[in-house]
Amino acid sequence: MAFFKTLAMVGAVLGGVVAGPLAAQVPAPRAGATATPIGAPAGPTYADLATLADAAELVVRAQIRRQTTIKPERAPGLAAGMARLYIEAQTLALIGGRSGIGTTFAYLVDVPLDGRGKVPKLKNQQFLLFARPVAGRPGEVQLIAPQAQIAYTSELEARLRPILTALYAADAPPRITGIADALAVPGTLTGESETQIFLATENRSPVSITVLRRPGQRPTWGVSWGEIIDSAARPPERDTLRWYRLACALPPQLPSSANLARDAAERRLAASDYSFVREALGPCERRTTQE
Repeated sequence: MAFFKTLAMVGAVLGGVVAGPLAAQVPAPRAGATATPIGAPAGPTYADLATLADAAELVVRAQIRRQTTIKPERAPGLAAGMARLYIEAQTLALIGGRSGIGTTFAYLVDVPLDGRGKVPKLKNQQFLLFARPVAGRPGEVQLIAPQAQIAYTSELEARLRPILTALYAADAPPRITGIADALAVPGTLTGESETQIFLATENRSPVSITVLRRPGQRPTWGVSWGEIIDSAARPPERDTLRWYRLACALPPQLPSSANLARDAAERRLAASDYSFVREALGPCERRTTQE
């Protein structure tokens, strides 16, 4: 009885609901949304992995040593068709992180029941975990999202490592929080213009987008990640951290309040150039996390 009371107390801390400052960084699934099953051919996208890695203090390759099913009445917030497990795991590798982890640790995870309504057996299976340490509870971690336990494959690790390298780099691009200002300025020739879009960032680092139009040429654009606005700046490559920062954070349309132009034609130009950038970036495709 005392054992399950302890698990219930841990569940209040480690349950599948993300809480605190990381909640805004790891979107929860929409009501009724169905994530692609882990291990299915269509696994997590670049955006999924970047979202999880960006929020996690620990990215661990672990092997399950023991699982204990928590009774539903002792698992608050447990969804229908799911089981809450208390997992004891062995650390195989700390793939990335801002803090350390021991050789063994414990955590809670909600997993779907199988087709027979049974709890899946996870013992000896390997997973990639995106987690954070639990303050005051050595040897315990908390998954940072319901989707933060992913069946391990070498291919998945190979996709994840460049994301972690970019996140931990000294020149890592900042998180984009919105549009600060945008201004379109016509040139002296018909069809010539330049639009500057200044972005708001979490750490207030300057980031700006420039769209150039020249008569008889296709419009070009690029991103300057610093104080200096470089007219020769290029767009970020798809499935890179800089692409992710923009494609998965910028709003669908240019907010009217951010458009500094007063002339109606210039306001339309700024809005059009912003739409051009959003289309060039492409969609922020997700399968296991949601916007």
